[in-house]
Amino acid sequence: MSTNTKSPSKLPKVPFWVQIIAGLVLGALLGWLARSQDVSWLVTTLEKVGDIFIGLLKLAVAPLVFFAILISITNLRKVNNAARLASRTLLWFMITSLIAVAIGLVIGLVTNPGSGTGLTPQDGAKPKHTGSWIDFLTGIVPENVITPFTDLNVLQIVFMAAVAGIAALQLGEKAKPILTLSEAVLELLQKALWWVIRLAPLGTVGLIGYAIATYGWDLIGKYATFTADIYVGCAIVLFGVYPALLAGVAKANPVQFFKGAWPAIQLAFVSRSSVGTMPVTQRVTERLGVPKEYASFAVPFGATTKMDGCAAIYPAIASIFVAQIFDIHLGVGDYLLIAFVSVVGSAATAGLTGATVMLTLTLSTLGLPMEGVGLLLAIDPILDMMRTATNVAGQALIPVIVAARENLLDRTAYDSAHSSPLYEEDAEPEQAEDTRERVPAAA
Repeated sequence: MSTNTKSPSKLPKVPFWVQIIAGLVLGALLGWLARSQDVSWLVTTLEKVGDIFIGLLKLAVAPLVFFAILISITNLRKVNNAARLASRTLLWFMITSLIAVAIGLVIGLVTNPGSGTGLTPQDGAKPKHTGSWIDFLTGIVPENVITPFTDLNVLQIVFMAAVAGIAALQLGEKAKPILTLSEAVLELLQKALWWVIRLAPLGTVGLIGYAIATYGWDLIGKYATFTADIYVGCAIVLFGVYPALLAGVAKANPVQFFKGAWPAIQLAFVSRSSVGTMPVTQRVTERLGVPKEYASFAVPFGATTKMDGCAAIYPAIASIFVAQIFDIHLGVGDYLLIAFVSVVGSAATAGLTGATVMLTLTLSTLGLPMEGVGLLLAIDPILDMMRTATNVAGQALIPVIVAARENLLDRTAYDSAHSSPLYEEDAEPEQAEDTRERVPAAA
């Protein structure tokens, strides 16, 4: 007697991007409900859900940045012409930042975002913490090794990691046990962060819902021109400048880039954290054919210094906005200063949510009132989503361009890149192995 046994059918997996969009829609609806019906407990719940998600991301930031930068520097010893790759990476960071800040300035000058808002200087308030060049330069070197981790000073953590990485390179074989331990710790942190990333759709509900419940659509209306300027500026860079560089400089299909980079871009939009998105950004960069040895340097480096949205477009438009509110004239020299700050001071953003430090650094350089920061704090969460998505796209773009220019890019892997999730559990072992084999060694 034969038995016909059927394996139980599995429920179809919902694509991650669908989960994110569902979170956005549900968050918006719950936020609107909480505000329109004055449901205080719902506002509190949304706030706590969003805070817990961001808190979990921030929990891993300090050790993740330290070990990622440390390992990335030591991994350069496996790559030929490491100094050349590092210098080319930095050069392209600067080039794209200049392009982005120029676009921001043009948009701000054309649209006059500070005009007709009804806002006055009295509506602003000085921020608790401001940035200046003295603070920026003296703040790079920590007073001890503990405080940067407890205070989450990413710039100081990057400095210590860079020093440790360079020292490890100088020690050679003697540093091998430390590097082995560091690599294990980094893998452990990334694994734990993947679990947090799985919660992104739920975090989206809280973050979007609380923003709408707290500020409402009226706030967006008051800042309509400014908000549109930021989104349009980021969109021009994201969907105009980046594809042009891919097609013209890297000789690569821009559509394939967005297919491969999409998981990182969508997570950046939700989490508003370049560092929190870093493991995903590195994965998609490798999936786009960039050698792992180079990607493991370029992506962590970019996650802490490459900020076209937060450090170029935003401070350019925000400076013009603040100047118009306070009726202060900006000249050509001021616009050149904005460009200079955007290129040199972008590390001040440190890959965390928000760009307040970068804005205060820019305003202090221009001599504009710090009260202008207070005018923009309320709208910042809404702006930060698009800014961070642009940041992360740029952080994946530059390694692709440099690898293509240096003939290191695996064109087969790039041309077959797709937008499916990158979670290890979502891929069969054979598929994961095939993916690893497609990434060439840069020996």
